[in-house]
Amino acid sequence: MAKRDYYDILGLDRTCDEGEIKKAYRKMAMQFHPDRNPGDSEAEARFKEAAEAYEVLRDTQKRRLYDQYGHEGLSSSGFHGFSDVSDIFSSFGDLFEDFFGFGGRGRSSTRSRRGADLRQTLTIDFTEAAFGTSKDLEVERSEPCETCSGSGAKPGTSAARCTHCGGTGQLRHAQGFFTIATVCAYCRGTGKVIEQACKTCRGQGVVQKRKRLSVKVPRGVDSGLRLRLPGEGDPSSGGGPPGDLYIDIEVQPHELFERQGEDLVLRLPISFVQAALGAEVEIPTLEQPTMLTIPRGTQSGEVVRVPGQGFYGLRGNSRGELLVQLLVKTPTRLTKRQEELLVEFAQEGGENPDKKKSLLDKTLDFFEKSIH
Repeated sequence: MAKRDYYDILGLDRTCDEGEIKKAYRKMAMQFHPDRNPGDSEAEARFKEAAEAYEVLRDTQKRRLYDQYGHEGLSSSGFHGFSDVSDIFSSFGDLFEDFFGFGGRGRSSTRSRRGADLRQTLTIDFTEAAFGTSKDLEVERSEPCETCSGSGAKPGTSAARCTHCGGTGQLRHAQGFFTIATVCAYCRGTGKVIEQACKTCRGQGVVQKRKRLSVKVPRGVDSGLRLRLPGEGDPSSGGGPPGDLYIDIEVQPHELFERQGEDLVLRLPISFVQAALGAEVEIPTLEQPTMLTIPRGTQSGEVVRVPGQGFYGLRGNSRGELLVQLLVKTPTRLTKRQEELLVEFAQEGGENPDKKKSLLDKTLDFFEKSIH
């Protein structure tokens, strides 16, 4: 089943700003909240659909990718939405606190908090962006402490039950339709308090380490695209799932080519003679040189298209064009014989290069020749 347009889901147009997006999502979250619609699978589906739309449109990079490539472009970057309602409350806990005065839904707060997401920038060259590549990347992230096996407690001791929340990690509140649980501030949702901290990790249960990862970059990427590596973020301090690693792609410019969407632009200087008489010239491409036919009578600035020599798109196997812009060079150093030949050429065309004409005369001559 095809996914609906994210803007349509939230009832927004494509020029909407951040405030409008948040307001529209708040309205839908209130309407389709599972606690307000118990047992209603359709309402829960709408709740998840609205959350996915909000997650994309509130994020500048995801929104840019979606606007340019649609749902398939997001899938290529690793975004796949939310698997269940608990994921939504885990991701938007602070937002629901803004909306409703408390955190996430009661039954969702029993789920261990996932680890923190990480972000890193990966710089690749122009050709790697065109055809895809694999890169090794070193990431500094948290790893479970080996001394205390991630407990945070001094070896030989254990954490005590939190007396403020009774070991649940939650403080419950009720208001209207909602039964809401907030994270206990004393134990930070773990339900336990460390009385004797591990000296290696100082009670955190994790230490910072560097890990080498292999990152597969799909062909057709551009600067600003964000890749997602699930589970490669920081681990959870409460036994929950690890966070994700988000990699922001930065593509270095090329010395010859300029990218315009899936097309490439090459500015090629040619001589006056090549422009006038036409020619066959060798030009570079991203793969190997190819021959280009310059039409007879080419004017400076004209573009010749070479199909199939641009960038691959993120969606499928189609490939853009190479747009060769021809720039006619005017000779600056002429021999006496070359000057004589140019004078003869001008005279053959009815032009007298020795006659002094005012700018107005030349302009009138130009329009007269254009009319006839």
